[in-house]
Amino acid sequence: MLLRLLAASPIMLATAAAAQTVPLGVNLERFNYPALVHWFNATSQGRPVRMAYLDWPATGRANGTTVVLLHGKNFCAATWDETARGLAAAGYRVIAPDQVGFCKSSKPKGYQYSFHAMATLTATLLDRAGVGKVVLVGHSTGGILAARFALLHPDSVAHLVLVNPLGLNDTLSEGVPYTDLGQLRAEEAKTDAASIKAYQLRNYYHGVWRPAYDRWVTMLAGQYASPDGDIVRDAQARLSDMIQTQPVAAELPRLAVPTTLIIGERDRTAFRASSAPDDRRANVHTVPQAAEEAVGRIPGARLIRLDDLGHAPQVEAPAVFLGALRSTLAP
Repeated sequence: MLLRLLAASPIMLATAAAAQTVPLGVNLERFNYPALVHWFNATSQGRPVRMAYLDWPATGRANGTTVVLLHGKNFCAATWDETARGLAAAGYRVIAPDQVGFCKSSKPKGYQYSFHAMATLTATLLDRAGVGKVVLVGHSTGGILAARFALLHPDSVAHLVLVNPLGLNDTLSEGVPYTDLGQLRAEEAKTDAASIKAYQLRNYYHGVWRPAYDRWVTMLAGQYASPDGDIVRDAQARLSDMIQTQPVAAELPRLAVPTTLIIGERDRTAFRASSAPDDRRANVHTVPQAAEEAVGRIPGARLIRLDDLGHAPQVEAPAVFLGALRSTLAP
């Protein structure tokens, strides 16, 4: 019944989504994570920052390997729960941080977000957590971060896994116009539960919505709906500017670690392609299109195609995704 309703009545979808929005705090203070939240305190750009992270110990026979899971822009550490528990059961230690600017972590006023800064903070967090060489898994925006981390710290990465990553193509060179911070803030002012759900339904889940996805819409919308939601909107605008200006496309041939791309082929994400002129829009690669080209430019890379899944395979089909991920980690 829910799927029929969503398909038949976008207005009812928007009304229902808005009605369900509960303020959860600018740092998700009122949203429970599925595991104990740990805190990493550091200094960045001359000011204190705090990163939340989840740390699952191996629940199966420990194999001595740590997997680090990096979330995307519209996701948080919590959305890795099923993947993390499956890996822990297989003997892995699993760490999933919330990056600065996201979710439960700090959102400093005027912060200059960059993947270099995030990679540096993540490397320091892992060092403090007593982690050596890791399997690094990055999803969506987290894929850009994972690639940047591997470029900066190749000796710390045993295997790089990119899950429907952004940044494999330079969308500005493909025809997406640069959007300045003021316009990005104006766009964020319109973001709410209805717009989040509509975007994800169209681009992530190829028109099929499941009730399990509602929790993650509630999580994102709850930050925007908080009394200090403008802090979230400013951070998200700055993060969008980071994504549009800092792809890793030109540096893919420099990746010097074993790399696997896991791609949900039904993903329609093409970052900000809707803002491109009509005659250029077709030139802006979707994530699967960019992956097909990128795999040939990354030395020794392997591509795993998940034909029936979209942008977030770990959310859409956790067991299928876990099987694909574990297959890449097998000796």
